[in-house]
Amino acid sequence: MPRRLISSGSTFEKSIGYSRAVVDGDWVFVSGTTGFDYSTMTIQDDVVAQCGQAFKNIEAALAQAGAGFKDVVRVHYLMTSGADFERCWPAMGKALGEVRPAATMMVVGLADPRMKVEIEVTALKRGNARRVAARAKAAPRARAKATRRKK
Repeated sequence: MPRRLISSGSTFEKSIGYSRAVVDGDWVFVSGTTGFDYSTMTIQDDVVAQCGQAFKNIEAALAQAGAGFKDVVRVHYLMTSGADFERCWPAMGKALGEVRPAATMMVVGLADPRMKVEIEVTALKRGNARRVAARAKAAPRARAKATRRKK
C-alpha cells in the first residue's frame, strides 16, 4: 500500500511543508494539531475550546485516513501551561477516554503565542491490523500444508 498524504487545507501545511497526516500501511501519523478552525483560520483564546477544536481537526484527519479515535495508540499533548492540563481533561476524555492510548504531556513553547495546546496522535487501523495478524498467523500453517503436499 503506497504512502498517502492527508491535508486539512490549512495554509500552514503548504507554507511550512508538512501534511496533516500521513498514512503508511495500517499506520496513521497525525501531525501536531492545534485549535485553529482551518475553515476560517481563526483560533479561540480559551484553552479548553482550543483543545476541543484540535480534537475535531484530528478526528477529520483520522476519518480521511479511514480511521477514528478508536484506532489511536499514542497521543502527545503539548501545552504552554501545565496549569491548563486538568482543565482540558474533559475534552481529552471525551475523545480518547474509552481508547486509553499511551500518552505524554509536555509543557512547551508553541510557534504562535495564541496557541495554548497542540495534540499529536498515532493510530493503527484496527480492522486492517486484525486481518494482517490473521494472515501472518495462517501463513506458517499454509506453508506447512504446501510442504506436506510436495512430499
